[in-house]
This record gives sequence, structure tokens and C-alpha cells, in this order.
Amino acid sequence: MKIGTQIVFILSFVLSLLYAPWAYSQVEDFSKYPSRPITFINALQARATGDLAHRIIAKEAEKFLGQPIVVVNRPGGGTSIGMAAVATAKPDGYTIGHSSVSGLLLLPHLEKVPYHSTKDFRQIMQYGVYNMGVVVMANSPFKTFRDLIEYARQNPKKLTYGSLARSIHFFTIEQIAKKEGVQFTYIPFKGSPEVQAALLGGHIHFGAGDFNYSLQEAGEIKLLLLFREERSLEYPQIPILKDLGYDQAPAPWYHGLCGPKGLPDGIVKKLEDAFTKAMKEPAFFNGMKEIRIPIVYRKSDELDKYVAYYYDLFGKLVRETGIK
Repeated sequence: MKIGTQIVFILSFVLSLLYAPWAYSQVEDFSKYPSRPITFINALQARATGDLAHRIIAKEAEKFLGQPIVVVNRPGGGTSIGMAAVATAKPDGYTIGHSSVSGLLLLPHLEKVPYHSTKDFRQIMQYGVYNMGVVVMANSPFKTFRDLIEYARQNPKKLTYGSLARSIHFFTIEQIAKKEGVQFTYIPFKGSPEVQAALLGGHIHFGAGDFNYSLQEAGEIKLLLLFREERSLEYPQIPILKDLGYDQAPAPWYHGLCGPKGLPDGIVKKLEDAFTKAMKEPAFFNGMKEIRIPIVYRKSDELDKYVAYYYDLFGKLVRETGIK
């Protein structure tokens, strides 16, 4: 091989390495990220408790990112509409979103959705857990959840309940009904504010899922059961699932953030750091306390594993129970 030909070959080889995708990811500079506002897609309805929580932490994270975080609500489809918008976004860190429990863990096992829960998302972090449960009106004849079950046993399908459409709240109630041998009439809604309005209007007997803490503490609604893995510090007197023997119904309700697959490690790290620092801000702590949301932290790789574990578990439960 001639000297000139060798030089051309070597230069071509070096250039191919520099422009290879893996090499690019090694040298890519994220120091200027973000250089413009970030869109936060929230799959929940506006004014839902989860919506308020996302806005609280996003406002504090802005301080550490140096750019505004614009929260955009995209509810509907059991949160699949918002989750699909995150999954199909450009993985440049300028579109992130709500890591929906129902949309990621349960819904894909009930119907076809335009994303894969563990392959199309990159989890960023978790900052809290939900207080989810069963609520009735304060003047309801049902004083305990057992009262509600006993009435349903004697009156099949007469009790109506509402929850977010095709959500884990719905799945939990249907699991309980199957275990108890009772039947409820299910009415799906787009979000918790609609469920609350239907309950207050007397259109349903009980609501399952997120609830309005101010109405609960003002004595207008009554909390009968919490969908929690442990007793709540906010409502220590309220029984949780395992207290009533419903260990088969897991309750992995977390507040978290995710982005589309392909989100570079450097950007994930910047986002994770900013939102983790936001959790230490007094305004975040006070805001979460005001809306009664417990603060629980998981970092990016831990949340990825958590989502994968419960995605597989709910698939197994759906197959075993036959609930659709």
C-alpha cells in the first residue's frame, strides 16, 4: 500500500470513530443545557392533587436549571394520552413529564397503548407518594369500608363508584370485589376533580383514588380506606389495604418524573440533580405538607427498576384475575 493511500485510510478510520454515535455521546457537552424553557407534560387533570404536586416541585427546580418549566396538562385515556406525548418527544431534555402509575404499570395490560412502559421511557426521579383511597360523603350511611362491602353483598351492583378511567384505583376496587364476592357498578372519569364533583353531586356512592384533602378535613367527605403499603402519617387512624386483608392489591402510587427513551445520561443527571435539590427547598416542603402528600425519594436507576418490577407484577395479576 502506498504512503498516500495509508494516510487517507488512517484519516478515514479516525473520522469514522469521531462521528460514530457512541463516540459522539462520549464527548457531547451538556454544560449549556438547558438553554430554553422545558415543557413538562402532565397526564393528570388541572387542579388534581398530583397536578399541584408537579407544579410545586417544577417551580423549585427552575431555580437550579436556570430556565422556566412550563407544565402542560394532557389528561385522558387513563393517562395514556399524556404518556404517549412524552414517549414520542425528542430526547433532548426539553420535553419531560409525569411518570404515570396507571399509564405505565396497569393500562398496557388492559388495552393497546402507543408505547412500551419499560422500553420507551427513561425515569428521572421520584419525589413523593399519593394518599389514595376510598371516600364517601360525610352523611353517608357507610361508616367503615366493611359497611360498604356488606351492603354490596346484599345489594349486587347497586353501589356505584367512580375513578380515573382504567386506572389502578379501578383495578384495586375490582380485585377487592372479586375477593369479597360482591359487585359494584363502575363509572369511569377523566380525572379526580370529576370524581369529586360526581360524589358531591350525589351521582356516585363512593370515589376511589385521589381525594380532596380540604374537603376531608372540613368534614364534608369521609375517608374509609387508604391504598397505601404502610399507615399514613397524615391519616394514621385510617386503615390500609393489608389491615383489611387485601394484601393481593399492591399500592405502588408514586409521584415521579420521566422522559423519552434515548435521553442522554448527562441530561438525566442534570434533571435529577435539579429536582433532587428542589426537594430540599422550604417552599417544596411546605407545599407538599399543605396538600398532604408524603415526600419519598428514589433516584433515576432505582425508579427504573421499581417501574419494571411493578409492570411485570401487574401483568401477572391481570392474567390471574381475568379483570379487564
